[in-house]
Amino acid sequence: MSSELLELEIVSPEKMLFKGRVERVQVPGSLAPFVILYNPAPLVSTLSLGYIKWKTGDSEQMVPVKSGFVEVKSNKVTICVEQ
Repeated sequence: MSSELLELEIVSPEKMLFKGRVERVQVPGSLAPFVILYNPAPLVSTLSLGYIKWKTGDSEQMVPVKSGFVEVKSNKVTICVEQ
């Protein structure tokens, strides 16, 4: 696994859904889905109905989302979702 990893936190009002280091994250942005890779520009975006997908090593995981928002800053991705 590469040393160029993102810190990812996915939280819902009920619990922490995921916390760990990942290679990339795909989110259902309100205007269009987009992928976050290592060393991204800072951003804040709302999320719409879809799936958040992330890759760690050889595995890819996903979680469904109704709505929420994502904040990206200094290789840390924080996502608050409603399932």
